[in-house]
Amino acid sequence: MEIRHTTNRDLERIMEVYECARRFMAEHGNPNQWGVTQWPPEQVIYEDILHRTSYVCVCENRIVGTFFFRSGEDVEPTYRRIIDGKWQNDSAYGVVHRLAGDGSVKGIGKFCLDWAYQRCGHLRVDTHGDNIVMQNLLSEMGFVHCGTIFVEQDDAPRLAYEKF
Repeated sequence: MEIRHTTNRDLERIMEVYECARRFMAEHGNPNQWGVTQWPPEQVIYEDILHRTSYVCVCENRIVGTFFFRSGEDVEPTYRRIIDGKWQNDSAYGVVHRLAGDGSVKGIGKFCLDWAYQRCGHLRVDTHGDNIVMQNLLSEMGFVHCGTIFVEQDDAPRLAYEKF
């Protein structure tokens, strides 16, 4: 597998990957994280592409996964407020959002998170309380649950994880 920046030509395929991910989440006890709002909308992905923060995971010349990644100082404003805990490290960090796979290849999530971590050495991620699959992956990869954050898209709290 390899990771590359997303291009506008990839947009249709990315939306298919997100549809696969929404189905998978619903089948595994997490129908509300992206399913109710059909998150993420195409416009958000288009803006990610424009800002070069959208990436695809490619296997045998086929897009099998996608995610948002950005790193630097204070790159995620919603992470400024964390409750029921605290971040372990205040240094510059990377953030991964909207991680999704189409289900055709095992290990896409781990591959993408490893790729992002290798680029910054300090990564923060959040996930919905019902997303047990992601919570298990993060724990297996050495991420530590640090508390709870809130996103702008909905009122559901998100579990905040960090690895450095």
